[in-house]
Amino acid sequence: MIRKPLLAAVMVLALVTMACGINFNLPVREIKTGPTVTEDLMVPLLEDSTAIADVTLSFGAGEMTLSGGAEDALITGTILYNVADFKPDVTTVGDNVEVEQGNLNIQGIPDFDENIKNEWDLKFGSAPMRLQINAGAYNGDFDFGGLSLHDLEISDGASDVDVDFSEPNPVEMDVFQYSTGASDINIKNLANANFDTMIFRCGAGSYTLDFSGELQRDATVTIESGISNIEIIVPEGVSARVTFEGGLSNVDADGEWDRSGNDYTMSGEGPTINIIVTLGAGNLQLRNR
Repeated sequence: MIRKPLLAAVMVLALVTMACGINFNLPVREIKTGPTVTEDLMVPLLEDSTAIADVTLSFGAGEMTLSGGAEDALITGTILYNVADFKPDVTTVGDNVEVEQGNLNIQGIPDFDENIKNEWDLKFGSAPMRLQINAGAYNGDFDFGGLSLHDLEISDGASDVDVDFSEPNPVEMDVFQYSTGASDINIKNLANANFDTMIFRCGAGSYTLDFSGELQRDATVTIESGISNIEIIVPEGVSARVTFEGGLSNVDADGEWDRSGNDYTMSGEGPTINIIVTLGAGNLQLRNR
């Protein structure tokens, strides 16, 4: 995980890349911390119980934990911070809900205190939603197990994130899209996400995509990266095809994978996972579990 001193150092990049408003005006100015504030958050269910909520989380840098378990609400949780400008804003307009880190107004080049705190711990209810997460450099721990996600989009910077679909998605997800910078990302039980299409774009870093879980239908996965180490795990007995399109890269296929040119296949019963990997340089590992 990202250490706190490093977290403070990358706060600048994280906040600049966020939708949160930031105004720089020289000279250098230290960002002061204050008392730690803990706020309870509760976003009520939509009035129309048949509607799909469009939920956006906008987060700069810090620690974010997401899971299910909210009762009689769309979102519940706590937000902890010790910079007054980090106070979150919640906006609901029709079916659109946004939880946004507050604007940080900087009069100069920021000198961040390593003791800055910004922690979100949010729980989602069972209501159907399309979820978008925009974040900077942060530590993330997400468990989307059992949530009714019709679409999921995550965009972040240099991050350390663990994602788990610990239980099957009860609805069909159209697209799961993840775009990240130089990060360390581990995604487990991807078959439980129940997506039709997955798009994963990443910068230099280390990435593990584990397709364990219950595969309910055919799925297409596109992975695009310049230089990185990528590990793909598909359980034995699952029908899968990986097509590799790359340059100066090493492919290490271990287990039940059969190779024919740039195609790596594994026989199995039921739906098929089709994965296309474009990797400029680095290492691709194909594994079974």
